[in-house]
Amino acid sequence: MFVPKLEKLIGIEAYATRSPGIGGTIRSNIEDFIVEEVLVDSSKAEVNPSASNVERRVLGSSPELNRYLLCVLVKRNWDTFSAVKAVADQLGIGTRQIHIAGIKDAKALTAQHITIENVSIRDIGQIHVKDMSVHPIGYARNKLSSFYLLGNHFQVTVRAIKHPKSTVKARIARIIRELETLGGVPNFFGHQRFGTTRPITHLVGKAIIQGNLRKAAILFLAKPSPHEHPASRQAREELQTSRDFKRALEGFPKQLRYERLMLRHLAKASGDFVGAFRRLPPKLIELFPQAYQSYLFNKFLSKRIENVLPLNSAVVGDYVVNVQRSGLPMLAMYRMTSAKTLAEFNKAIQDGKMRLAMPLVGYKQHLSQDAQGEIEEQILCEERIRPENFRIPIMPEISLRGELRTALTPLNDFSLEGISTDSNGSSNYKVKVSFTLHRSSYATIVLRELMKPRNPIKAGF
Repeated sequence: MFVPKLEKLIGIEAYATRSPGIGGTIRSNIEDFIVEEVLVDSSKAEVNPSASNVERRVLGSSPELNRYLLCVLVKRNWDTFSAVKAVADQLGIGTRQIHIAGIKDAKALTAQHITIENVSIRDIGQIHVKDMSVHPIGYARNKLSSFYLLGNHFQVTVRAIKHPKSTVKARIARIIRELETLGGVPNFFGHQRFGTTRPITHLVGKAIIQGNLRKAAILFLAKPSPHEHPASRQAREELQTSRDFKRALEGFPKQLRYERLMLRHLAKASGDFVGAFRRLPPKLIELFPQAYQSYLFNKFLSKRIENVLPLNSAVVGDYVVNVQRSGLPMLAMYRMTSAKTLAEFNKAIQDGKMRLAMPLVGYKQHLSQDAQGEIEEQILCEERIRPENFRIPIMPEISLRGELRTALTPLNDFSLEGISTDSNGSSNYKVKVSFTLHRSSYATIVLRELMKPRNPIKAGF
């Protein structure tokens, strides 16, 4: 089955389903992509939160009951880092006083929980930012982190579908049956992990892992993309040629805020690339090596699918992990299959008590063995990368120990909510679907199976 070149660039080289897709586009409107966060206690952040009295909520344990104010942040067309900074600026505090459980899509209407340290409910009333609102809902004993995140609920409208209504309904039903038979969706890292219009995050990460901070900085600042805004592309092309950071600072568009932070530093200290990267938010810096780690995982998973190795059962040499009652994998509780244990572990997978897993490469994480291990070794050899390279002496704070990630992620509560004529006056249809995914899993991976887009950028990915 045809896989677009753009997806191959981020390591996604296969589909799990064989049925043809419905086509169409997502994100035609911001409200076409709604994300609502769900915490492990089942509390859901809603894009239309109901007004209610603030109640004390308990997350973890600490004697400082009023230190962390738990809120719902609703944002429209904001990336998470920029939204957190905007809230911090309004409150006159540092961004480190605001804690999140997960990063949400930028081109979407999203609701997520945040904790804000040492502010009052009255302070929240000072926040006035376009396309953003903050709603206090209680006090938490601990700051928020990914530990408390269960997953996200998605409501997505796919527009500009050219097939007849009956065909669309039948194709969606077949694809969902295939995924149910498989036991979930391939747990690829999605397009936004790398950037769709400019997928370079993992390339920057690889250069950092190789210890070449100059190359990493030039990639981030100056590698143009034919799909980005012409003014941004021109500014990058000029820097690519001139390597003049002072001149680039004058010419880079204001919306390239992170690039300008680095350029401001390099304009004064042209050789200090470590210092330039450290001008970025810490969470953003971490994303670069993590994106390369994600690219390798995508390659591992793609090659496993191409080699017709199973995703819903293990073979000798595979990792398997235990599963919590919530359905979340217990990545620290893993075993490696052998000929003696294979039947036992596959029975546990069948019963939903274990799940197949593969490495997220890091300096402490061992690769798989046997058939899957050969796949991983071959890919690392082609990339000229070893696990020990993920220890980064020049920036030790972003070194990656590695861990495991499940090969499949459950698709929960899938619903086809409606098929109707698109509002643009044409004969095309629009489809509204909703579903829930566990944390660290991507809605776009579900949507690519449903849509089978030939051009992910035109399709809104």
